[in-house]
Amino acid sequence: MSLINKAIRLKGIPVILHTEVENGKDRLNRTIYTSIEVEVENVLVGSPSEQEITDVMNLTGRKCVYILGIPKGDMNDWTNKEVTFRGETFRTIGKPIEGIDDMIPMEWNRKVRCERINGDG
Repeated sequence: MSLINKAIRLKGIPVILHTEVENGKDRLNRTIYTSIEVEVENVLVGSPSEQEITDVMNLTGRKCVYILGIPKGDMNDWTNKEVTFRGETFRTIGKPIEGIDDMIPMEWNRKVRCERINGDG
C-alpha cells in the first residue's frame, strides 16, 4: 500500500449519544421519556478552527471545543444532545450540518459542534 493510500484512511471512534425515547403517557396524558445511551461507531472527532470557535461563540454564546463527523446512514438525533467519548461528556451545539451523500466521497456526511458541559475551557 502506498503512503498516499495510508494517509487518506480515516477511522472514527465509538461515541455514546445520550438520548430519550418515548415511554408512554402519565395520568395527565403527558409524554414520559426514558433516557438511553446509544453507541455510535466510527465518529470522527476533530478540533474546530479559531474562526469556527469565534463564529459559534458570537452566534450562540457557547464555546465549541470539538467537531464530530457523523457517519453516513446514522439516523440518530444529534441536536442539543449529550455525548460521551474519551471519558468526558459534552453537549452538541444546535443541529448538525449535513452534506449531500453523493457529493461527499468519504464515510461521513454530517458534522456537529460540541461544547464542554462541566464549564472547563
